[in-house]
Amino acid sequence: MTSGQPRAATVTGLRSVVRTAAVRRIRLPVKRIVICGAAGRDFHNFNTVYRDDANTIVVAFTATQIPGIDARRFPPGLAGARYPDGIAIVPEQELDALCRRERIDTVVFAYSDVSHADVMHVASRALAAGCDFEILGPHATMLASRKPVVAVSAVRTGCGKSQTARHLARVLNARGLRVAVTRHPMPYGNLDRQRVQAFHSLADLDAAHCTIEEREEYEPHLEAGHAVFAGVDYAAVLAAAELSCDVVVWDGGNNDFPFFAPTVHVVVCDALRPAQLTTHHPGEAVLRMADVVVINKVDAASAADVARLEADVSAIVPGAPIVRAASPVRIEDPDLLRGKRVLVVEDGPTITHGGMAFGAGITALRSRRDVEVIDPRASATPGIAEVYARYPHIGLVLPAMGYSDAQLAALRATINASAAQVVLAATPIDLARLGGFDKPIVRARYGYADAGEPTLAGIVTQRLDAATAR
Repeated sequence: MTSGQPRAATVTGLRSVVRTAAVRRIRLPVKRIVICGAAGRDFHNFNTVYRDDANTIVVAFTATQIPGIDARRFPPGLAGARYPDGIAIVPEQELDALCRRERIDTVVFAYSDVSHADVMHVASRALAAGCDFEILGPHATMLASRKPVVAVSAVRTGCGKSQTARHLARVLNARGLRVAVTRHPMPYGNLDRQRVQAFHSLADLDAAHCTIEEREEYEPHLEAGHAVFAGVDYAAVLAAAELSCDVVVWDGGNNDFPFFAPTVHVVVCDALRPAQLTTHHPGEAVLRMADVVVINKVDAASAADVARLEADVSAIVPGAPIVRAASPVRIEDPDLLRGKRVLVVEDGPTITHGGMAFGAGITALRSRRDVEVIDPRASATPGIAEVYARYPHIGLVLPAMGYSDAQLAALRATINASAAQVVLAATPIDLARLGGFDKPIVRARYGYADAGEPTLAGIVTQRLDAATAR
């Protein structure tokens, strides 16, 4: 304020500016939106809320977390009649400039396993550009199924939700129920062709040119005899799954909440990360939505951490049943590792944005004194070295990166150039089946195991029976 200028006049002028801005905003024909995502929930939010909404226009998606997904466009065939040219997908780094250049009204945050602080950093960038910031909730985006839905979610990537989903699918199948497993989306290829995907065999994965990340989730279900459904348009995915099942099992991705309204919602926590129960979005929200909470990996965690986690869960979700579970690891052909230099390959997402320094492979070798674990960084190709630079928390393991053919080639080259004599693959897939490796590969498998009473199967089947009896 300049000297002698009446304060009331300044306030009046400010009100005039605000009023003028509001009028201009109201006169806009539609609300202009950018959806921040990672090729998953962002597309689902668009399909369920915005695609047919005449009062909004989605100007662009931004992309992060997954390499290469910003170098394409959401196609017209999926975007609908209101978007004859499709929708641009741009790197999230361009969000600030995009909002200003395209006069964006609202930024919608739509990806998962992000710290609460990082969510608010994106929000701050949106607000500074003059935008509103929104996160769509479950009621706006969950689809209703004609069949009962058992949903498995987690508070962080790598807690063990997929092995929990496989366990429950086996339990339900043993009761004579036909199970359809629906996976959180991973549409990293041709989006038009991936609108609805149904997998019944490993050959189906080959035909669809699935990435390592997709195979890590799909292969174990297929080996257990469960059909897997995924894609981009989850109304169509759900309709396809319902045709062949009595119950839908939602196998979630990262720490996202389900796309389908659950009959029973199981949420998995990690006893090896007790301090991360409420640190990440939307994992905290997912926990607060839980019908049943599983504390996993109690066989590898300290008793003090398990007790701490159980107390914290009880305080956050009072009344929700708590189940203790183990995640035992079994090495196939363990004698092949004796006296050898071993390179350990771990589940990719668990190690990268899941924040784990190591996984089941290193855990399985803890009691082995006859094995030398080598550092994969010594033979890392530039593409793999970039992963280590981006995620400096990674320990002496190689995350199974394979979002593209180029990344898979880099993974092969890193392994083949290493000083290892044997590879211990603790990724859920059969790595050797992909071919191109010149070292023997030994698999480390891990699964769900009850660690006391009550059991997860007992609680879930009881609740399913009660819900279907109504």
